[in-house]
Amino acid sequence: MKETIEQYKQRIQNYAAGKKPLKVQAKTAEKIEKLIRGVPNTTLRKRPEPDKWSVTEIIAHLEDAEIVTSYRIRRILGAPGTPIEAYDQEKWAEAENNSKRDTHAALGVFKTLRAANLALLKSLKPEQWKYSGMHAERGEESIERITEMIAGHDINHLMQIEGILGSRRK
Repeated sequence: MKETIEQYKQRIQNYAAGKKPLKVQAKTAEKIEKLIRGVPNTTLRKRPEPDKWSVTEIIAHLEDAEIVTSYRIRRILGAPGTPIEAYDQEKWAEAENNSKRDTHAALGVFKTLRAANLALLKSLKPEQWKYSGMHAERGEESIERITEMIAGHDINHLMQIEGILGSRRK
């Protein structure tokens, strides 16, 4: 049974509950680097199940999500109240051939984008954290909430990577 938007929001928010979102985000790339260090590319590109992403695809997705987040935050900063469009992550992954991407190159781009986004977030004035946009599926989201959601999103995908690689090491 497919998860509803509300169930997704709750699950992701639960992952980030009680954590400092910027600290979670600052450590994600480093954690991924440690997890994939020394793992053969064939293992990183192998899907754990036919309908589940490989480690490579997850990392490429994190890169995509960072691009989308960057755009959304900047749109909100420039025009509070702006509409925030959803995107089809499966179609992006397929269109970009994420299954064939270079894992380490995707991680490098993710790291660069994440560093730029964290620098922007750290520069915000307190009132800017409350600026919001209207997400097409999730409703009103402030920059503060987006930051929390990204932290939970990171944790979700780190757990997936750990699970995939943990099951392969046994």
